[in-house]
Amino acid sequence: MITQRHKDGMLALFLGFTINFFGDRLLGVHIELFHGLSTFSFLWFLDVFVLPFFAGFCVALVFGLGGKWMCYFPPLAVRLLSYYLFTIDYWTVPEGHHLMPMGWWGFFVILAIEASAFGGILGEVYVKSTYGRRPRELLYKSKQSSDEK
Repeated sequence: MITQRHKDGMLALFLGFTINFFGDRLLGVHIELFHGLSTFSFLWFLDVFVLPFFAGFCVALVFGLGGKWMCYFPPLAVRLLSYYLFTIDYWTVPEGHHLMPMGWWGFFVILAIEASAFGGILGEVYVKSTYGRRPRELLYKSKQSSDEK
């Protein structure tokens, strides 16, 4: 049986995947390709750090508490799909470029996932307005309870 929480989770993952995938296409950067030192440009920085951060933040906003754990998956899925599409020659590697070695590519994927995790944590903080597991009403006493004493 699919609950509302499952639907929110699927929507959050789809939103994170969509933001990452189409953000990559909009920036025109493929971290899977290496073409010398010019690979590491400002757009590459945006693609590895800022875009996953924003996607992780949006995942946490949609899913709510627990979104910081779900935000790991969209950048991983996008990076795996992109690398796979280059390896099966669905997307051709342009002349003067090389497919990034798996070790370096894995390091960049970890960077993107960690940026998404920071976004997920801040998204949860934004949703709950405090960080931790306790419900907000247990942390803050209302004016009425202090006036009753």
